[in-house]
Amino acid sequence: MIHNSRILITGGAGYIGSILVPALLEKGYSVTVIDNFLYNQNSLLDCCNNPNLEIVRGDARNKELIKHHIKDADVIIPLAALVGAPLCDKFPDEAKSINEDAVKMIASLKRSDQKMIYPNTNSGYGVGKKDAFCTEKSPLKPISLYGRTKTEAEKAVRKSGNSIVFRLATVFGVSPRMRLDLLVNDFVYRAVTDRFVVLFEADFKRNYIHVRDVARAFIYAIENFDNMKNEVYNLGLSDANLSKRELCEEIKKQVKDFYFVEAAVGEDPDKRNYIVSNEKIESAGFMPETSLTAGISELIKGYRVIRRNTFSNI
Repeated sequence: MIHNSRILITGGAGYIGSILVPALLEKGYSVTVIDNFLYNQNSLLDCCNNPNLEIVRGDARNKELIKHHIKDADVIIPLAALVGAPLCDKFPDEAKSINEDAVKMIASLKRSDQKMIYPNTNSGYGVGKKDAFCTEKSPLKPISLYGRTKTEAEKAVRKSGNSIVFRLATVFGVSPRMRLDLLVNDFVYRAVTDRFVVLFEADFKRNYIHVRDVARAFIYAIENFDNMKNEVYNLGLSDANLSKRELCEEIKKQVKDFYFVEAAVGEDPDKRNYIVSNEKIESAGFMPETSLTAGISELIKGYRVIRRNTFSNI
């Protein structure tokens, strides 16, 4: 199937983009990626033989660059971000300029007929009420700079209209631009290489989603845009609202000699604790395909390949 739609993706060589871009090309979309290749990743090399791919080495904050490339786009997906609380705390000015200001700029430059699909994080929910599911109507109370910058950007995207916002659960799984610092990826790596994890605040819960399902959700949103537009959707696995302890128990089923222990003292800098309802996106017809169990199995296999820490954001 040949699509006429032209997709502009900032940060398209990142963890999610490296899965999404090949999937879009396979479906016949034309894709322009703007990325500064901050991590010296070569994740899109496999796609360079595709005439429908354009790669621009540049900064998503460069107004003239964005202006030049945005005018031909039918769909804009701003993925460029400093992702995660520790990285944003380390580089607070960059976090604000990339995660928030650059997205606000794109929202102000896009025409009303152009579509935008924006990935926020559901860490914006901060600390939820005990045993109460966070829905899209729950108040956003981010407790990290990362959560705050993404939440401010979401507001600008929604205000600009003709947009869809995903609030992503914690993403896991293997990507050509791998990240070891995401919770599931990190814990499986430790289970495979160190055989143990010390847990802080082991009962803190969050939701999870596989990186390929995130890419599928973006494509689903492009193809069902009119039915979904101007709405916000939580995007996660409904059977994976798990505490850190429960996550470790899932990993232990596949890594038998994995040992985890709870620390009596100390705390996790990332304090989020919530469970999330994904009913709205499921009602819109999208269902994730990759379970947490399958993702853990895939990661174990991936870590037979990867044995170094160049794949973290921090």
